[in-house]
Amino acid sequence: MSKAIFITGGEVIHPTSTEHADVIVRDGVIEAVGRGLSAPDDAILVDARGCWVGPGLVDLHTHLREPGREAAETIVSGSQAAALGGYSAVVAMPNTEPALDGIMSVSYVITKSAAAVVDVAIAGAITVNRAGHDLAPMAELAAAGIRIFTDDGNGVQNAAVMRRAMDYARTLGVTLAQHCEDEHLAEGGVMNEGEVSARLGLLGRPAVSEDIMVERDIALSRLTGCPVHFLHISTAASLRAIAAAKVEGLLVTCEVAPHHFTLDETSLENYGTQFKVHPPLRTRGDREAVRAALVTGVIDAVATDHAPHADELKELSFDEAPAGMLGLEHAASLTNEALGIGENPLAFFALLSRAPARIAQLRATDVRPLTSAHGGDVVTGEDANLVIFDPRQNYVVDRNALASRSRNTPYDGRSLTGRARATIVRGRLVVNNGELQ
Repeated sequence: MSKAIFITGGEVIHPTSTEHADVIVRDGVIEAVGRGLSAPDDAILVDARGCWVGPGLVDLHTHLREPGREAAETIVSGSQAAALGGYSAVVAMPNTEPALDGIMSVSYVITKSAAAVVDVAIAGAITVNRAGHDLAPMAELAAAGIRIFTDDGNGVQNAAVMRRAMDYARTLGVTLAQHCEDEHLAEGGVMNEGEVSARLGLLGRPAVSEDIMVERDIALSRLTGCPVHFLHISTAASLRAIAAAKVEGLLVTCEVAPHHFTLDETSLENYGTQFKVHPPLRTRGDREAVRAALVTGVIDAVATDHAPHADELKELSFDEAPAGMLGLEHAASLTNEALGIGENPLAFFALLSRAPARIAQLRATDVRPLTSAHGGDVVTGEDANLVIFDPRQNYVVDRNALASRSRNTPYDGRSLTGRARATIVRGRLVVNNGELQ
């Protein structure tokens, strides 16, 4: 039985309102919320003055690398980075080695996740080995508690295969998430195709490679009646298509990654591999379109696309280095800045906690291997997965001080504003005063 936690002096963020209140956590649940509460005997005190108290953040898109590439990240190290970033739960992507396309590989991650300091939900692969041909045993995996499926890293290229997956997913009630890049158009590209890639002499990945797959899967969603979630959207045209689909009433959702609303293709002018990512950093116009859409309702969630890589791989030439960058420890800060520092707590928690939990179906407690619900309200009786976030704390990113096993952040040396002061997972204080407990 864990000790009670008394959170005092914070601004509690509800879905549509805020209140200045204290919070008592005991035995894994929120016991009381209100003004002037008395601290329980022997409770751990958490000073939340100047902070938001809200549901723990939920990341829809985390690469934990285990099994197969533990030199870059492990489930434990990734979970520690997540906790420091304010996350109480993450969704582990299936592009591991082997892929998470069956009960054996999924069971391995479930077992390893017991040592994680945050909850780790698992995304199953849509197709066997993420190869885009034969459907993975989705019914078997869904029965085991897997609620979201994706071939992330690859888009499902064959429209007929994606249609079958949608028909299947609709009957199972699971979420399908799509990485939207037409591989024939993007093949060999290492950055956004355009004037900058031409000047740098690098082969580009055109924006249309994303746009046409978004349009295709919107059409398939219309045909099948199956919801679809679009991963790491990066172009203005894709956002326009998704906005139109939502107006039509189609069951589509989308996420964006912080690097797509904070960086653009000009960041690559010195050939820094830490800025190489797929889909690539786009034009300034795309960046501003993504940033503007954060508050219009077109974008449902901010997801990190946390993609650690060992130093020796990122030190290869730009063409040879793998795509991907770290995200878990800085996503909340970058979102806070994009929304206006300390100005929009309702949107902050909607984008980083409540909508991601809904999309990944983490409000239930039968999502393997979770044992508590995430993304809820800060009210009596709710499972105690919480973050105390200081929206005005300044800090400088130091790649050598990160919890991740890897160091491939594009934000090294950058001053950011907003940081998790404390993170509570299943009623346990796992981060306090910005440090792992």
